[in-house]
Amino acid sequence: MKKRLTQSEEFEIMKLVLDKFLWLGFGIMAFGLYRLIQGGTDSVVSGFSFIVGGAVILVIFMIIIVKEYEIIA
Repeated sequence: MKKRLTQSEEFEIMKLVLDKFLWLGFGIMAFGLYRLIQGGTDSVVSGFSFIVGGAVILVIFMIIIVKEYEIIA
């Protein structure tokens, strides 16, 4: 028999998982900023692509939260 989680337990577990998405998106964007500051033409293109990739991860994070908890924006 499977144990059912309460809504607060489910929310706590989801916060732990989505927190990892938040750190991952921030880390990727920070690395992109580092590449941007590093200089050179390849670094600028690479830096912006990392920043855009991190932003995409954060948008996915936002979509998951809105769909899962029916937050009205």
